[in-house]
Amino acid sequence: MDGGGRFPEPLTAAGYAGAEAGMPAPGAAPARGGPSRESRFARVLPRFLRPRRPSVAVPIERRMPRHLGMGLAFGFFGLVAVAGFVSGGGYAEVSARYGTPADMAARALGFGLDKVTITGLVQLRSAEILKAAGIDQRNSLPFLSVVDVRDRLSTVPLIGAVSVRKIYPRELLVTLTEREPSALWQRNGEIAVIAADGTVIDQMRDGRFADLPLVVGDEANLRTKEYLALLEAAGPLKERIRAGTLVSGRRWTLKLDGIDVRLPEAGARDAVARLVKLEAESSLLEKDIIAVDLRLPDRVVVRLTEEGAAARLEAQKKQKKPKGTET
Repeated sequence: MDGGGRFPEPLTAAGYAGAEAGMPAPGAAPARGGPSRESRFARVLPRFLRPRRPSVAVPIERRMPRHLGMGLAFGFFGLVAVAGFVSGGGYAEVSARYGTPADMAARALGFGLDKVTITGLVQLRSAEILKAAGIDQRNSLPFLSVVDVRDRLSTVPLIGAVSVRKIYPRELLVTLTEREPSALWQRNGEIAVIAADGTVIDQMRDGRFADLPLVVGDEANLRTKEYLALLEAAGPLKERIRAGTLVSGRRWTLKLDGIDVRLPEAGARDAVARLVKLEAESSLLEKDIIAVDLRLPDRVVVRLTEEGAAARLEAQKKQKKPKGTET
């Protein structure tokens, strides 16, 4: 009963629901005081400092992607298989036979290395260039390093300069300049191919340079131009000169068909001209001699072979016998 002696009106269904939700019932006086002090304080704070309303917890199995566990399992076993393939040597064997996976993919897409054009070859052969460059059918053009190819070819002694260029989709162009071999140099039992300035180009490996002039002795390579000039002065005898030996770094001895021709330290070209004249006048080199000494400007000293010396001695004995003596 209220102050007026009346009983309060009973709550209807709507009024009961509003009372449960914290709302005033119909006809009831509004609540005094408005929002609480805490709610008013929260409104003036920055958004990131405001207290968050608790969210409903979602089970972790509903937040994870579907089939994640199966994918992780397959990935783990795949990594184990790859590691075993690599450590067991399978990857190295496949790469050695077919190239790297990148090269295989590039070849499948039409970027294989099908043609190598080499220009500037004189003494070298294409097979030697390909081997030195490390190029074969396993390579692909996109993954071939022209810098590496150029560096490897630059180490070939007979190559003076080289450039490498890709021509897509399947061609490699190699342009090189060979050093010009001028002579062969023999020292300590080894023969090297040298340029005109004495620079060693390469070791003598086959018969391609067998027709080059041969110099023998220490530092003979540094005087190659001087020896080549002596060959030119020899004229018709040039083809008979097999080698030139530098003696004590001072003078040359020419080797002609088993005959040693000793030249002076100074005036070597004049001495060679004298030899040419003697051969033309008296066929000196056709006699039984093993050495001709031209170091003295006013005379020629020859050394006979054993047979020639014996024949000369016998001839001298016959000349010394008195007339009428039986032989």
